[in-house]
Amino acid sequence: MTESIVVSNDQQFTSHAPGYWPDVPAELWNDWKWQLKNRVATLEALESKIQLTKEERAGVLLAGKKLAFAVTPHFFNLIDPEDPEDPIRRQVIPRIEESVRAPWEVADPCGEDSHMPVRGLVHRYPDRVLFLVTDRCASYCRYCTRSRVVSGVGEQELHTDFEEIYSYLRSHTEVRDVLISGGDALLFSDDKLKGILTRLREIPHIEFLRIGTRVPIFLPQRITEEFCQMLQQFHPLWMSVHVNHPRELTAEVKAALERLANHGVPLGNQSVLLKGVNDDPQVMKTLVQKLLRCRVRPYYLYQCDLIYGSSHLRTSVATGIDIIEALRGYTTGYAIPQFVIDAPGGGGKVPINPDYVLFHDQDKVVIRNYEGKIFEYPELAEKPKFQRVIEPADELLFS
Repeated sequence: MTESIVVSNDQQFTSHAPGYWPDVPAELWNDWKWQLKNRVATLEALESKIQLTKEERAGVLLAGKKLAFAVTPHFFNLIDPEDPEDPIRRQVIPRIEESVRAPWEVADPCGEDSHMPVRGLVHRYPDRVLFLVTDRCASYCRYCTRSRVVSGVGEQELHTDFEEIYSYLRSHTEVRDVLISGGDALLFSDDKLKGILTRLREIPHIEFLRIGTRVPIFLPQRITEEFCQMLQQFHPLWMSVHVNHPRELTAEVKAALERLANHGVPLGNQSVLLKGVNDDPQVMKTLVQKLLRCRVRPYYLYQCDLIYGSSHLRTSVATGIDIIEALRGYTTGYAIPQFVIDAPGGGGKVPINPDYVLFHDQDKVVIRNYEGKIFEYPELAEKPKFQRVIEPADELLFS
């Protein structure tokens, strides 16, 4: 049985600015547009700051053929220049291993293209859709699920037909939830993003909106007071951020996340389980507890999707199960994400859990707790019968 794990002392939220940019004045450093214009995005710029391994150098040379390379100055400052296996470095600096395709890896591991009734809109689940509004990000994660379209150098181009999407959504009254993603919509200007949110809010049956983003982590300077006030007009609006390692939660990121929360935006985190990054119970426990301190609820822990060239970053499913088992009971329930596999080919998210049910028949359920202690719970003689889809009347939703 898993033993208790001790929280690391590395719980502090520190600033790494200005780091490699010592001569940049604070007013420029804190300008998100300056951060974007000064991303490390070439081999020359990268080698001027850190010494690359031969695997990294070859990976950067090939990056323009698969997924572009770019890192914001803020995030780049988190990289340990002396450690090629640094968990921040592994996420954003290309390696030659990206050119190796395992037999089970595919360009579209989640089957999004086959569930796209309109260009740029994925409708896989009954009541919710994924709206791909851009193919650009602040920095590019080397395990990106959408590397076929993201960054402008992949195998495909993203052609989102906005007007057709709005028309589709108006006619599909079963859709109540729209997730805005890409790429990253937070790279848009306040006015452009406001325009998209306004059009969606005009559709009566869309109940709430979500934004999936890594910008508060890559580019916390983007989360201005004015931006948060704009978002506040469109509640209920939720945001899913993406943090994989506790060092990503800097003082600037914490401030950005708290600013969003203070303006009524509920925050959830989606991590990807990555080899050499967060495939360790100690690291994951530190991460989820720091997230709660930033007012972010750990939401999903994803098994790495079967995207081309990601084998060097993929762990076993058993590793993810072990991590969840090491968290359950040893930290608050709010801190425990749901471990999921996005079923290959478009099957959707499948929850993966440790085995807590040891036996189940018509009389009883035998279960174990996090300590390995065994308990029995009586089963009903007759299983209740539920309809597969339950649609309560609107007046009952808020009774």
